[in-house]
Amino acid sequence: MFDRPRSGERAVLVGVGLGAPVDPEDLSEFSQLARSAGATVVATITARRDRPDPRHFIGSGKAEEIRDLAAAHEADVVLVDRALSPSQERNLEELIGRRVLDRNSLILDIFAQRARSHEGKLEVELAQLQHLATRLVRGWTHLERQKGGIGLRGPGETQLETDRRLLATRVRVLTKRLQKLRQQRETGRQERASIPVPSLALVGYTNAGKSTLFRALSGSETYIADQLFATLDPLVRRIRLPGGTPVVVADTVGFIRELPHELVAAFQSTLTEAREATLLLHVVDAADPRRDERIEQVNAVLTEIGAGELPQLQVFNKIDRLQLAPAIDRDADGTVTRVWISAASDQGLDLLAAAVAERLDQRVRRVQLRLPASAGALRARLYAEGAVRAEGSLDDGGLQLTVELPDAELQRLQALPDITVAACEA
Repeated sequence: MFDRPRSGERAVLVGVGLGAPVDPEDLSEFSQLARSAGATVVATITARRDRPDPRHFIGSGKAEEIRDLAAAHEADVVLVDRALSPSQERNLEELIGRRVLDRNSLILDIFAQRARSHEGKLEVELAQLQHLATRLVRGWTHLERQKGGIGLRGPGETQLETDRRLLATRVRVLTKRLQKLRQQRETGRQERASIPVPSLALVGYTNAGKSTLFRALSGSETYIADQLFATLDPLVRRIRLPGGTPVVVADTVGFIRELPHELVAAFQSTLTEAREATLLLHVVDAADPRRDERIEQVNAVLTEIGAGELPQLQVFNKIDRLQLAPAIDRDADGTVTRVWISAASDQGLDLLAAAVAERLDQRVRRVQLRLPASAGALRARLYAEGAVRAEGSLDDGGLQLTVELPDAELQRLQALPDITVAACEA
């Protein structure tokens, strides 16, 4: 594993602006990241460059200034709000004389602290190892020695080569374990898909209030804290909307600017919940002065994971901080596009539920389902959900049901074996 900051470790923060001054909001967010990792921020310094310095990223002069600042404040670690190359990280450590972690390493550390499920821990460890694989050339003297001595003689393999081989072996083991867990999760997801229940996924920038909203909607006891990435593991609960319509709600990991690609690749369990949803609830911190920028950053990640084209309902949360009243916004066609709520004070939740029900109803179609005789369990579920409008028998002993279901659920049913979806006859 890479070096993890210990709780309460004294840190110097370094903000770097490329071609422009450092944005104070970005620096404030990075400070939140550091505190979320358990670090104590003792000093902050900024630098501006037209382009990164190949050796130190920030230049040797600024690195010396950071060295003096870290020494004056007795800092343990220097945190840089940029992604550093392995050589830049190593060169900075040699010049400053303290451990240096870049933005990606810091976020990985937070994820390592917050993951609770077995799958989440494996995903974080895999992301850490992939990140560490490029940093095995750091200034550790034992990595440069040949094996030697009694019991240590090998076939001429250096310690660095041994570390790389062991790391590659561990990556293969983790990959196999995660594949098995994902198959199990996919089986559960397919079972849910066989039941005609729409699914909602809460997405949004980290600390926008997704977990608070999830608890307000589902009544589930969810860990909530005013910190970045308070929850990581996907949570799925079943609720009923006004009128009795059942839906499945999933809480997902929060997004952030420049989210490390290792995490996007690793956290498939939670991101798949977003990718497979009938409707995305994009939770936005209404009080955030950069909310429009946050919306764009979240949409960029959604596009990256293949969920950019899914229908989306924006939920502007925390209106109590702006002293606004709950409201619904519609576009020129009358479609609900945005709901203003406060999940913490339960304001506007009725409007949100009504808006979700309206958006789902707009996607409902009446079709004919042809089921084999063995699909009795599916037939019973369709009746239990109130989706069946008529029923008839087929010559082969199967069933023909006239149902009303959302498009996404019909697509999932159509993907099941021995089930045919056909348009109703005029």
